Amino acid sequence: MIKEKSLIVFQDKKIRRVWHNEEWHFSVVDVVGVLTDSTDSKDYWYRLKKREAESSGIELSTFCRQLKLPSADSKYYETDCANTESLFRIIQSIPSKKAEPFKRWLAKVGYERVQEIENPELAQDRVKEYYELKGYPKDWIDKRLRGIAIRQELTDEWESRGVKEQEDFAILTNEISKATFNKTVQEYKQFKKLTKKNQNLRDHMSDWELILTMVGEKATTDITISKDDKGFEECKESAVEGGTIAKNTRKELEKKIGKPIISKENYLHLTQKKRQGQLSQEK
Repeated sequence: MIKEKSLIVFQDKKIRRVWHNEEWHFSVVDVVGVLTDSTDSKDYWYRLKKREAESSGIELSTFCRQLKLPSADSKYYETDCANTESLFRIIQSIPSKKAEPFKRWLAKVGYERVQEIENPELAQDRVKEYYELKGYPKDWIDKRLRGIAIRQELTDEWESRGVKEQEDFAILTNEISKATFNKTVQEYKQFKKLTKKNQNLRDHMSDWELILTMVGEKATTDITISKDDKGFEECKESAVEGGTIAKNTRKELEKKIGKPIISKENYLHLTQKKRQGQLSQEK
């Protein structure tokens, strides 16, 4: 569930975040861009740190941690990030009319996460409501939620076996996808005409595509555990094996029903609604 929510929106502007040490850390540059409408957020942040150090002697960098976040080129780079408490301090140094509404929004995000830790079902309920408001069918939502749980179980297993880098998670996911559907995630997105970087392929899958994705990932989890994989390379072998089990299921079904499972159909008619930005902001 955590990895599904690594991008949030405030007033139609995206803010990257990463789950680290049991709390959210937000991209400071993204927050600066939200509050200042600067055309060069990185430069503004650099000058802000310099000005604050000269005027008050406070080094704003001490409120940050260097954590890896995805960039426009889809690669991950060390980025200044701050947790909620530190971000409140940084915001004090930024003159902006948006500061107060942003603080309220940030506090709400943090409070919801505390609630979810105490009662994990709340997180699932919020995701369910998110899809319901968009107009997704109920039976599809049930499969999507189950898929999220299976995905989380798999990534937790990978992480416990030494897979730490986001790029490695992406490679392993592509191995399952290639084995199952003969397409990488990016190739599949292109096939479905998903052109925006923030569009989640699974939000545009049909019932059977979701089910086969679950089969591949659940099989990979169980194979990884049974083989007691250690490290990236061994996990990669299991990912191919798990995806191959899903592929065999797909091939057998396609033979029986006489048509391909892989579909160009998507849910763009739902996800392109104007309401999308408002819903994302609430999440």
